[in-house]
Amino acid sequence: MSIESHYKKLHQLQPSAKFSEHYQLDVAYDQQLAAANRLGFWQEKAKELDWFEPWDRVLTWDKPFAKWFENGKLNACYNCVDRHVNTAKKNKKAVVWQGENGDKQTYTYEQLHKEVCQFANVLINQCNVKKGDRVTLYMPLIPKLLIAVLACARIGAIHSVVFAGFSAQSLQDRIVDSQSVCVITTDGGYRRGKHLHLKSIVDTALKSSVTDCVKAVLVHQHSNQPIDVIKTRDILLAEVINQASIEHKPAVMDSEDPLFILYTSGTTGKPKGILHTTGGYLTHAQYSTKAVFDINDDDLFWCTADIGWITGHTYLVYGPLLNGATVFMYEGTPDYPDNGIFWRLIEQHKVSIFYTAPTAIRSFMKAGEAVLQDYDLSSLRLLGSVGEPINPEAWLWYYTHVGQQRCPVVDTWWQTETGGIMISTLPGVDAMKPGAAGKPLPGIEACCLTQEGQRVTQGGGLLSLTEPWPSMARGIWGDNDRFNQVYWSTFDTYFAGDGAVMDEDGYYTVLGRVDDVLNVAGHRIGTMEVESSLVDCQDVAEAAVVGVSDDIKGQAILAFVTLKKGVVESESLRATLKQFVVDKIGPIARPKHIVFTPDLPKTRSGKIIRRILKQIVAGEPIGDTTSLANHDIVDTIKQHWQAQEIILT
Repeated sequence: MSIESHYKKLHQLQPSAKFSEHYQLDVAYDQQLAAANRLGFWQEKAKELDWFEPWDRVLTWDKPFAKWFENGKLNACYNCVDRHVNTAKKNKKAVVWQGENGDKQTYTYEQLHKEVCQFANVLINQCNVKKGDRVTLYMPLIPKLLIAVLACARIGAIHSVVFAGFSAQSLQDRIVDSQSVCVITTDGGYRRGKHLHLKSIVDTALKSSVTDCVKAVLVHQHSNQPIDVIKTRDILLAEVINQASIEHKPAVMDSEDPLFILYTSGTTGKPKGILHTTGGYLTHAQYSTKAVFDINDDDLFWCTADIGWITGHTYLVYGPLLNGATVFMYEGTPDYPDNGIFWRLIEQHKVSIFYTAPTAIRSFMKAGEAVLQDYDLSSLRLLGSVGEPINPEAWLWYYTHVGQQRCPVVDTWWQTETGGIMISTLPGVDAMKPGAAGKPLPGIEACCLTQEGQRVTQGGGLLSLTEPWPSMARGIWGDNDRFNQVYWSTFDTYFAGDGAVMDEDGYYTVLGRVDDVLNVAGHRIGTMEVESSLVDCQDVAEAAVVGVSDDIKGQAILAFVTLKKGVVESESLRATLKQFVVDKIGPIARPKHIVFTPDLPKTRSGKIIRRILKQIVAGEPIGDTTSLANHDIVDTIKQHWQAQEIILT
């Protein structure tokens, strides 16, 4: 059964003539080459990296495992830093950082090279880290985290960055699974004016004998908080860094040597350690950054994601630095100390490319466009969206009020497992369709499939990538059977887990996770479409939709709705919203229940966690909520849902 789409035909917006005129890539050439010789296309893109030794085979494909650029030798850190130091870019800014408390740091490529080399020497000489060892990083979004990532890549250690919002238990699980020999952390960090006691969380995670694999904890003192120092294990970076040499020769890595493990949630509750290797990942990171973001030498690129997520890996660290770009980093949230902080940073630092999540965009909408009027956003020339499907209403608000109808918006679809962007519009070439991600990038093959695996030429289905690509995951760390079962057992091709609709122009509108698809009276409806229609109502700031059991329809639609400031909850508003959805989609999509709530459960990267809403409705234990940005909201939502249940009964 295919997923049904109730979207009206999406209208098109063209990029400005000025933007198209200055767009750097010859996309027609790339598309023609990729269509005629896909492997030749990727080989050409790989040659834009610096290799110590060439490869002798572009691809060996033994489903589900790929080997790209076999026997080629290179180093990720060398490609991100050293090769720019050997050019006029050595004095160019590589990193511009600002902290929540106003602290600022800037690194040129030459300064970054020095810091990374010193850090690499500390890892080798003080922490006894060797090529192939796993190193867990648990740090706030500061330059030392980026430096630590590059230092691991430089010496051939496999980095595993854990977002510094996860609990001690979650951190411990990841350390044990990867068998890390070293943990890099800080005394603490800042969030909404409060201290995060990160070192104490690490100490708690390492109390059990199951973490005996960890031989060293390297501590960077960032927030000047008192910490317990275990002399047999802990090393204070400040005490050893100045004795470390600023010279270090990068390790020679095989193209298929592991670069990093990144843990993502799994349906079994056990996190999946997604493994990415070196040559193929770097090839796609460099190309997709250039193609999708049209990155220029004078751009300041702000990807708001934390490095603890794949977006931060590929489009804050590797992709921009491979292209010799300047990245902006901010340790803080978009609503502290006020709702204007992001716009103030864009104005002050002259950010030109801004890449953020739909949830953040909807929170900007909630605050209102009046906030924007106090700031000069004329430095912006390109906007991006990532993390989940963006509804057309939020897309248009972003384009109109942030981009002032002159900045193209790239709505990017990809996953931790894909390593980089798979589907997007190319900003100087493609028309934009609000709500549609776009087309597969050159060299990427995708399609929609029925549940039986038949190709859908136009309409809704299950989104699948049909040919191997360089940045694809090479497995789940320590569990290749699970890798095959999760991603490759449904079809002969890679199944992304998302539903999508492809239109007559070949544009894909991603509808969200298939497990978020509702089956209402035999109709499969994507939650994103219902949420989008609710957000289109002028009174609604955000919405999240889940299914509830229904004796007649099998499933009914339950919507959790956050109202805009000043809008008052009422039964008449509930009725209005239900009818609004009917008018937008049809009677089959009418929510059975609407629960008003002041906020929705979100990760610190801004992603709504619908799983928690499902557990609340089902009366199931919620479990660990420490990774949420607003874990107190869970009890509030429970109370609102229980109050609604009482009314219904």
